[in-house]
Amino acid sequence: MREDKVRTCTAVELGGLKLKNPVMTASGTFGYGLEFKPFVDLERLGGVVVKGLSLKPRTGNPSPRIVETPCGMLNAIGLQNVGVEAFIKEKLPLLKKINTPVIANIFGETIEEYSEVAGILDREVAVAALEINISCPNVKKGGITFGTDPKEARRVVEAVKKSVRKTHVMTKLTPNVTDIGVMVRAAEDGGTDSISLINTIPGMVVDIEKRRPVLATGTGGLSGPAIRPVAVRLLHEAKKAATVPLIGIGGIMNGRDALEFIIAGASAVQVGTASFIDPEAAVKVVEGIEDYLLRHKTSVRDITGSLEMD
Repeated sequence: MREDKVRTCTAVELGGLKLKNPVMTASGTFGYGLEFKPFVDLERLGGVVVKGLSLKPRTGNPSPRIVETPCGMLNAIGLQNVGVEAFIKEKLPLLKKINTPVIANIFGETIEEYSEVAGILDREVAVAALEINISCPNVKKGGITFGTDPKEARRVVEAVKKSVRKTHVMTKLTPNVTDIGVMVRAAEDGGTDSISLINTIPGMVVDIEKRRPVLATGTGGLSGPAIRPVAVRLLHEAKKAATVPLIGIGGIMNGRDALEFIIAGASAVQVGTASFIDPEAAVKVVEGIEDYLLRHKTSVRDITGSLEMD
């Protein structure tokens, strides 16, 4: 009886994408999902977002490429991945056996690459949705980042949407813009079905003895609890401009953190850096949300965007 009640309270729908609960893993923090299978009941999650996939395999950046920071970490992995074809051949058959939607994060250096990767994955029934990482440089436009230029953001989302027939398209936004609402509208103009935010914030850690950056690339993306207040604020601002469902990301460590995003306007959330600390973090977030909903006799749908500012 309690299980049926919980299922009803936690179920969400993101533009046709149905999830048993609002908690997904964040791309780049959960491998391909299979690495966590021995430690986590993946079927307790709302969705598994795999690490970013490109047209061809990538080796990523040289080490060191991760460094711990106060209340977080910097990473400069460089989008290392096996490539979309190897993912389909080696990873997806095993993910098919799990009764949890698989969301494939994708990226490219050109709009054509985004489009091609999307088209390949759209043919796979086991892929429930695509998440577009637009925090990448467009090599054909002098390295301008897709996610900081509204016109480029709209173009890449539009191209992906034209390449898919059935797959839900989620666009992941960077926080490195002046007005998040402009980027929300750009993604919506491109036809996105939902929007996830935020990606990491650029940062640097210095080795004072060597007087050099700790990371081999100099800078990296800051994630973890340190960025959560920034992420919640941007989610709330995005909600004012959005007509599609939003997915909140940034420093979620427990159910209480996730509920901040949901009350601020997120229909779902993604758990990232917490999984490095505790492999079961995402499932514990699910449990924290369930306890809150039962205690308050409410549902995720009812509290989404219920923030009172007056």
